[in-house]
Amino acid sequence: MTALHTPLARKLGAFVALSAKELAVLDQLHSRRRVFPAGLDIMHEGQTNHAAYILASGWVCSYKLLPGGSRQIVDFQIPGDFLGLRSVLFRTADHSIEPITRIEASEVLAPELLDAFNTTPRLAAAVLWAASRDEAMVVEHLVGIGRRDARERTAHFLLELGARLKLVGLATTEGYACPLSQYLLADALGLSAVHVNRVLRELREAGLMTFQHGAVTFQDFKGLVKLADFDLHYLDHDGPLLR
Repeated sequence: MTALHTPLARKLGAFVALSAKELAVLDQLHSRRRVFPAGLDIMHEGQTNHAAYILASGWVCSYKLLPGGSRQIVDFQIPGDFLGLRSVLFRTADHSIEPITRIEASEVLAPELLDAFNTTPRLAAAVLWAASRDEAMVVEHLVGIGRRDARERTAHFLLELGARLKLVGLATTEGYACPLSQYLLADALGLSAVHVNRVLRELREAGLMTFQHGAVTFQDFKGLVKLADFDLHYLDHDGPLLR
């Protein structure tokens, strides 16, 4: 797969129309491909001297463990996302990263990333856009946990995942394949697995959506958007600003 057709290029293309030179640099960043099994952390909190990764296939979660052993999932990463970008620039990882499924990812060392930014400033701007979009999602998750009820929170989160997957060609307005368990959703939404199960049942019985057999299906997309008060603008998917 050439850089033009990678999930990362599709995502960055929402901000900048990538030139041949920028695509060639992306190709170089994808040169060291690795495979990781599900359930084995590829980065842990407090780790130093580690690489960043560009996720090519599979799903990953970023999480923090509390002293009592409970876990808060900060977000899920999908193809086209950077893994550990902030941590590699911080020198010390501030969170752990665990593959949910078998994944393929390209290893990128900090000097390689900085060289790429120096060579192609527009590509650096696009990666900064992606990092800023990730920050905007964290803000929405904070609002969700703090102010949305369980139904609104769950609906908003699943709509957001759909929008992110659609950008890289892995979803439609009808739904998407989703490997997340109710326990993983619970750790991300600040709910119990029992509560998540009840909310998903309520959404199904209301004719809004189903989440069964590894697939999210939107039965009433507009109704779900209205319930969650989902405004896509914070994801900034309106098309390239830089050409």
